[in-house]
Amino acid sequence: MNVKFKITATIVLYNENVSVLRKTIQSFLEIPFSKKLFLIDNSLTNRLEEEFNHPEIVYVFVGKNIGFGSAHNFVLPELHSQFHLVLNPDVIFSSDVIPSLIKVLNKEPEVSFITPKVLYPNKDVQYVCRKHPTFFNLIKRKLNFSSRKIKNNEYQNQDLEKPFHPEFIHGCFMFFKTADFKQLQGFDERYFLYMEDADLCRKIDGIGKKKLYYPKVNILHQHQKGSSKSIKLFLYHLSSAFKYFFKWGF
Repeated sequence: MNVKFKITATIVLYNENVSVLRKTIQSFLEIPFSKKLFLIDNSLTNRLEEEFNHPEIVYVFVGKNIGFGSAHNFVLPELHSQFHLVLNPDVIFSSDVIPSLIKVLNKEPEVSFITPKVLYPNKDVQYVCRKHPTFFNLIKRKLNFSSRKIKNNEYQNQDLEKPFHPEFIHGCFMFFKTADFKQLQGFDERYFLYMEDADLCRKIDGIGKKKLYYPKVNILHQHQKGSSKSIKLFLYHLSSAFKYFFKWGF
């Protein structure tokens, strides 16, 4: 691979809160390496094109909502970098996070991507590490049934201040070795929204690699929990869940 940048990143946009997005983009632009950020806009208008006019930003207006995974995959041929960040539009992080993660990744040849500790804006911990989803565990989570089982599936029964290799890590900040992300061919585009990160973690298992949770550095994520608030998003989640379980088993 012809490496042109140390780091590339993609953020998929759809009717975003611009004030929050500005903070996310500024976090990326403060990374002290050569870099390129791709903004893939699934919105129906290109109102953000002039908002983020910067030499280290490439704005791509799709013109329709093609889904989360498809939008991230849109720039796969353009990813000429050592590392690639799959980034949500509501994440804030300091400039020392990426250099710290690079040092760890360079020592971990079996790891495809790394994720730091994820905090809510009030500094509570987000439990982004999970066991691989099962049909019944997903139902229990939606019904908030069996808190003991939920805690076990979120690895809450172990010391989360120490790095470890979870089965599945939620995808608000997935810092990849670009070569691995391209080998995996990015996300499965059959998922319009939700479960594509769980699917990608399964694909990583399939190439004999691992995921690493590294809580020595942290980021802030303004998690929206959209499928809990919207019938439409809940139905997207349900559709993706069935696609996932028919692919990987119930």
